[in-house]
This record gives sequence, C-alpha cells and structure tokens, in this order.
Amino acid sequence: MSIEKTLFTAADKMRGSMDAGEYKHIALGLLFLRYVSVAFQRLHDQLAADEYSDPEDRDEYLAENIFWVPEKARWSFIAKSSKSPEVGVMIDDAMRQIEAENPTLKGALPKVFGRESLDKTMLTGLIDLFTNIKLDGTPADFDLIGRIYEYCIGEFASSEGKRGGEFYTPKSVVDTLIEMIEPTKGRVYDPCCGTGGFFVQSEKFIDAHSGQRNDIAIYGQERNHTTFGLARMNLAIRGIFADIRWNSEGTLVKDAFPDERFDYILANPPFNISDWSGEMLREDARWKFGAPPVGNANFAWIQHIYHHLSATGIGGVVMANGSMSSMSGGEGDIRRALVEGDAVDAMVALPGQLFYGTQIPACLWILAKDKSNGIAKDAKLRDRRGEVLFIDARKMGALIPGSRKQKELSRDEIEKIATAYHAWRGEPDAGAYEDEPGFCKSATTDEIAKHNFVLTPGRYVGAGAAEEDGEPFEEKFERLMGELRAQFAEGRRLEAEIEKRLGALG
Repeated sequence: MSIEKTLFTAADKMRGSMDAGEYKHIALGLLFLRYVSVAFQRLHDQLAADEYSDPEDRDEYLAENIFWVPEKARWSFIAKSSKSPEVGVMIDDAMRQIEAENPTLKGALPKVFGRESLDKTMLTGLIDLFTNIKLDGTPADFDLIGRIYEYCIGEFASSEGKRGGEFYTPKSVVDTLIEMIEPTKGRVYDPCCGTGGFFVQSEKFIDAHSGQRNDIAIYGQERNHTTFGLARMNLAIRGIFADIRWNSEGTLVKDAFPDERFDYILANPPFNISDWSGEMLREDARWKFGAPPVGNANFAWIQHIYHHLSATGIGGVVMANGSMSSMSGGEGDIRRALVEGDAVDAMVALPGQLFYGTQIPACLWILAKDKSNGIAKDAKLRDRRGEVLFIDARKMGALIPGSRKQKELSRDEIEKIATAYHAWRGEPDAGAYEDEPGFCKSATTDEIAKHNFVLTPGRYVGAGAAEEDGEPFEEKFERLMGELRAQFAEGRRLEAEIEKRLGALG
C-alpha cells in the first residue's frame, strides 16, 4: 500500500466524527511541522559539525531558505510528549513560535490542536504516523510531500462534496494547463489560488525544463481563510515565495492587484456562482466584453482574467461546460464579443469525472492578449487573429486505479493536447499543425459565427475516422442489412403480441 493510502486509511479510522475539512488542516499542519523540523535539524547538525559555523546563527538558515524552528517547536520535542494530555496545546504553541521567528509565515499555520473537542488519542496516533515517515529535510522530500498533500486534499475534497471541489483542481487538469501555457519567465497569477497547486506545478515545470525558479514571480488571491493558510504552507514547505493575499469579500469584489498585469494567469474559479455581488459591479471597468449576468459569475471570472493579462499575456481558465454555449443573461453576446475581439485562443473540452466532489463537465478556456503572437518580432510564430483552436478531449482519460468514479488524463494525452496547441501557435519545436478529425480544428470567426458563437469543440472537430476492422464493405453492408431486417421483423412481432394482449384485456 502506498504511503498516501496508508496515511489516509489510518487517518480515516482515527478521525471519527470530525468534519473532513477540519481534519485535513490538522493532518497537513502536522506534515508541515514534521518537514520544517527535519530540514532545520539537518542544517543544524551540519553547522554544528563545522568549527567555523554557528548553529544558532539565524542568518545561516535564512541563506539556505530553511525556517528557524525554536527548540520547543521541533518535532523531536513534540514526539517525546505525544502521549501527554497537553500535547495539543504544545503543538499550538509550536506553531505560534515558528510564526514569530519567521515573519513570512505569520497567520499561515493552524492553531487548532489544543481544543477540548479534539480527540487526544487521534492526535497521538497522527504524531506517531508522521514520526515514522522517512524525510531527509531536502528538496528530495518534495515529491513525497506533494503526493501526501494532493492525496489528502483530493480525498477530503471528495468527502466534503461540492464545496471541496471548488478549490481543488485535479493534478492532470493542472498539468494540462501548465503544459499548454508554459509559465517559464515573468509574472504568474492565480486569482482564486486554493491550496496553490498551479504555483507548485509551475515550479515543477520550470525545474523539468532546466529553467530558473527566480525567473518567475508568483501572485495569488484566495477568499477562504483556511485554504489560504494551506496554500501558504504548501508553498513555504517547498521554499516557493509568493505574494498571496486574502480577503473575505473575494477577488471579484475586492481585487487585490487592480493595477497589475501578468504574463501568465492560471485559474480554476468556482463554477456557476450566483451570489457574487454582480448587481453591485455592473459598471466595473473589467467588463470590456459586456456586463456578466447577475446570477452567474462565470464570465466575470473570464473577463477578470483577460483584464489582468499583460500585452502578450496568456491565461488558462477551468470553466463549467455551460460557459461554452449558454445564452442566458447576455452570456451569448459576451462570448461573441470575446471571439470577435480576438480574446479566445483555444477551447478544450475535457472528459467527465475528472473533478473531486462534482461531476459537472468542465472545459479549458485559453485566452490571449496578442493572438498575432508577437508576429512583428518573432516570425516563427503564426498570426492566429481571426481563428480559434478547438480541441475535443472528451474521449480521453481513464479511471484512476482503485477508483470507481474518478478519472485522470495520462501523460501522453496531456502531451497530445499541449502539442496540438503549440503546433497551432507555430512554435518551432512542436511540428506542423494539422486539423485532426474528431480531435482538433482551427476555425475562423466566420465559421464560429455560423454556430452562433457557441464554442463547444464537438461542433467543429467533426467525427474521427472509423477504425478499420478488415471486413469488406459489401459483406458488412449485407450483414448489417440482415440484422436490421431481423430487428424490424422482431419489432412487428412484438407489436402484434402487445395488440393481442391489450385486446384480451378489453
């Protein structure tokens, strides 16, 4: 059994009647405390062994992006007291001490361990579980930590229902957007950043392509305060520094970065939100393509993201499928204005069953400020003004092993989607673009107008080529006609039988 499954199974037995969302913050808070303690101790031991270094010099830790952990906040101290009735209070104190010593963590760590209602036996069991996880205190741990974070957040999102799905984006969806957008240099923004998944994957993408982490600056905003804390922990544990802001009113009402523009924007806004203060924001300057309907925030999010793109910026947005075709509240007019204004670069229809907590089908909107792709300065890229790329990925995806309902996209499928997009844009390493029936199609604005500006990819890509089964056409035609005649005859027989029985009843 994997470490994630082991942790979740054990944790699930211990959490009893505790709310899933509450439990998640306790488990991941302890994981954070365990890792920063191991990382601190590792460097502390190295400095202690060096006669020219001082293990109590905080600057040594700062230089290595290691958090200073006070003595009574260290895991070794906590673990020794795991069976004490006061261990919860000790953990809360440890969190406060770490925040006090590391200002970038102020307000980010959970202090919920000392409550009377918290099962102390459960807490002791969790401490023992995390004590037995082997960590090195180096970036080599990030893969394991990331898997635990993703597994716990995903499982609890499923337990929490739709509310959990509002902030958790499955990894294969995040990876698809990252591979399409390729945020390697510049300013990256997520206006509803949840637990920071897009930021973490952006960093992984840069590392995988031998880039420099310092080449990007990260910005985000989050409305849910406990999720905001999780995001800060999730990033801090990896040494990712970001300007993430919280307010209870949310991004659409209180834009934390009103005058900022970003090179890449990645977002999974909550779908179909009706109580977004739309009436109050009717005259907002962000609605370049039309005021969104008061009863649905989808096109408020899309326009907020477009508004914040730099002159050559690209944005990727996860949206409910209804955004591609809805005509209510003027959404059809906004969609038309977006297409005619060359704001839409590509549309991707995703397979169902990808999201935890909701079976609402989803799609990806790829937005671009300059669809000429900087043609004047880079003749290698294609000028795609007046065109939109449609990708139909609904037939992709497979059930996650061990799951009866949850699907994910494979690496090959993600690569196929991203390669089609990069080839369409004319990127030199992606090869030549060609329409592929049943999968992708580059459609002109005139073609889209014939479909009344509905952006559902299935309308444009057509049907894929049928698989050849080796049966000669004449034989197949005769066989199928025979089957059809037999079915007609059976239909007539059943019709006569029904009439006979009804007659008997009369």
